[in-house]
Amino acid sequence: MFQFGRFVVTRAVMALITLIIVSLVVFSLMELVPGDCAERYLAFKNTQGSGISVADIEAERQRLGLDQPFFTRWGVWITNAFQGEFGDSCILRVNIANLLGQKFWLSLGICLASLVLAYAIAIPVGIIAAASNNATLNNTLKFISYFGLAMPNFLLALMIMLISTVWFGETLTGLFSKEYRDAAWGWAKFVDLMKHAWLPIFILGWSATAFALQTVRALMSDEIGKLYVTAASARGVSGRKLLWNYPARHALGPIVNSLGFDLNRIFNELPIVALILVMTDAGALLIEALARSNDQQLAGAIIFLLTASIVTLNFLTDVLLAVLDPRVRKSILR
Repeated sequence: MFQFGRFVVTRAVMALITLIIVSLVVFSLMELVPGDCAERYLAFKNTQGSGISVADIEAERQRLGLDQPFFTRWGVWITNAFQGEFGDSCILRVNIANLLGQKFWLSLGICLASLVLAYAIAIPVGIIAAASNNATLNNTLKFISYFGLAMPNFLLALMIMLISTVWFGETLTGLFSKEYRDAAWGWAKFVDLMKHAWLPIFILGWSATAFALQTVRALMSDEIGKLYVTAASARGVSGRKLLWNYPARHALGPIVNSLGFDLNRIFNELPIVALILVMTDAGALLIEALARSNDQQLAGAIIFLLTASIVTLNFLTDVLLAVLDPRVRKSILR
């Protein structure tokens, strides 16, 4: 137990170091954008017809601490970030934590739900496909997985919206109905969210399911032919017990270990899906910050929060893998 605790602490420290290094990279990219927050705000206000003097910009630069050395500003930024505070948006001039609010958690919840949906389908179906000798079943699953990889998520979203609009007169856009969009959270608003959230969850889980299905099938096919499975079969173990206790148990290790990567891939696809479905979530805000308003403070906050989510998920999967996989447990005890 002491060795296992040391493993958990070691992984936690590595996750923290990873997050600090990533924060330095994110902050450096924010700094490399031409012009600082004060200058971009000046340019934005001038386009809106509001004149701002150079003295105002200098005062704003001093207020934001932009006259401080790079590492001083990064130290302040990362210290505040670990407390959930990211300062004000460069362009909108509102507190980023308040601006994101529930939007990031909604986005993360949608991505996690898509990930759960993908693996809830891919794991049992992939195991069955690898264990089955039915050529029709295998070819059908291959076609479905290849089609899922070939069909872009944004095209699937457009097709579903077109069919829904033509046949049912409903565009299926947004995450809430008009009456619940600004309402306080309650059971009725949660039910309304569930009525709308299924579509982005399904669309984001589309390619993730196809990718995970191929991965599970390939890993299971590799494990089924190994000697320890043949030995277990010779001892009289068969059927579901043979599959789950032997090849599946070993094959699912890499799957568990790749959850963070898959979450990142799903979130990468969220912004374009959010634009198509007119979702005002963190994905849409990220596109707005990067491509339109050039608000690096807002973009950096979203990227940091996403990175923190992925690092946390990777840490949890490392611990889960150590619990599930006897090979990992043995490596810890050495």
